[in-house]
Amino acid sequence: MQFEELDLNYDILDALDDMRFTECTPIQEQAIPPLLDGRDLIGVAQTGTGKTAAYLLPVLSQLRDHDYPSDAINCVIMAPTRELAQQIDQAMEGFSYYLDGISSVSVYGGNDGIRYEQEKRALSLGADVVIATPGRLISHLSLGNVDLSKVSFFILDEADRMLDMGFYDDIIQIVKHLPTRRQTIMFSATMPDNIVTLAKTILNNPVEVKIALNKPAEGVVQSAFICYEPQKIKVIEYLFRQQKPERVIIFVGKKVHTKDVAITLKRKGFNAEAMHSDLIQQQRDDVMYRFKSGQIDILVATDIVARGIDIDDIQMVINYDVPHDEEDYVHRIGRTARAGKGGKAITLVSEKDQPLFRQIERFLEKEVPKEPVPEELGDAPAYTGRAGKPGNHGRRRGPHRGGKRGGKKQSRDTNSSHNSHAEEDRSQMTNKGSTARRHKRGQGGKGKRNNNPNNTQENTKQ
Repeated sequence: MQFEELDLNYDILDALDDMRFTECTPIQEQAIPPLLDGRDLIGVAQTGTGKTAAYLLPVLSQLRDHDYPSDAINCVIMAPTRELAQQIDQAMEGFSYYLDGISSVSVYGGNDGIRYEQEKRALSLGADVVIATPGRLISHLSLGNVDLSKVSFFILDEADRMLDMGFYDDIIQIVKHLPTRRQTIMFSATMPDNIVTLAKTILNNPVEVKIALNKPAEGVVQSAFICYEPQKIKVIEYLFRQQKPERVIIFVGKKVHTKDVAITLKRKGFNAEAMHSDLIQQQRDDVMYRFKSGQIDILVATDIVARGIDIDDIQMVINYDVPHDEEDYVHRIGRTARAGKGGKAITLVSEKDQPLFRQIERFLEKEVPKEPVPEELGDAPAYTGRAGKPGNHGRRRGPHRGGKRGGKKQSRDTNSSHNSHAEEDRSQMTNKGSTARRHKRGQGGKGKRNNNPNNTQENTKQ
């Protein structure tokens, strides 16, 4: 479906034209119509499927087409991390480019007092859209800096991650400050019992939309090295000798190991930096900026960046440690092969992690191809899917043992991979219809909001 076919505001369609977004992703196609009708919705979709646009576009369209208080907060969007809040704010800035009079503010912790005062001022003025992490919003609520009594839209993005981080009570506390009559939207990558409970608590007869649950993008070429723990860094060196590392993320299970891996790689001459929760917000922003701008080739990170980071040209993801959760594996490797592009996902599997990886393969319903550890690195364990069993220490000779090699190349499902993330799609298009819509706007057609001409509310954006 084309965005032109949806009943979106003309100004938003013009912004989409300028951003070269033409085709809806499946989650957008199924979620936007009921949201435009005012229905509550719970959407189950993994990172990279375009869910941010799936809720932002219909909410912004309603804010533009109907009368909402100009001096009140009309929409609250909750995000589990600062990084995701920043990403949503950037998407908001693009989609609302032609929406004069609609303001937004991002509210999250880890910044200085000046930033806090800016947030306080924007909240007191009544920014139309507030994008916040739970803890920071609770802080403003406790100090009386924000009035949520007129909120018409309440959105939870990556709700499962918020609950994993212990924000259930904070969310319930925030909901108590909201009016009963509102449109509530929840997006989650998974549907565990606690998400079902939360949905029943805060949503009213919601529409349910589930899209390609827990399946990696077709463009991700997955493989694994079965190795001993001390061989992992040497395997990474081998990979980087074969292909110069550019736009690589290495996921490590513990932040202390993140620092160690980054230091080791730098000592060996690779341009790498660590990203973990011990860094203050300014340091994290600096590392992320340098990685996005190409000043850093390798980002060694914990799962703090597994979700909510909008980088569309990651060439390779390496799992230094096998994640304990199958869905975290999908989210990690989902950092690559975005926006219809290809990418590699390589997992280093030690003896103790073999059961975890076998569990991931069962979850994926496929066997991930196994690459042979280079001969110069010594013997490697065989892959049995069991942890450290006697007699499994023989060298695997040849690439065909322990995994399939040379199989059929994965074909792309154009219906699911094309424009896989609306915020990242850069496909060619024309500006057909844009001029006509702007002409209609000039004649007072669809797209006007009855704004107070005396309203001087600041449009505060991150």
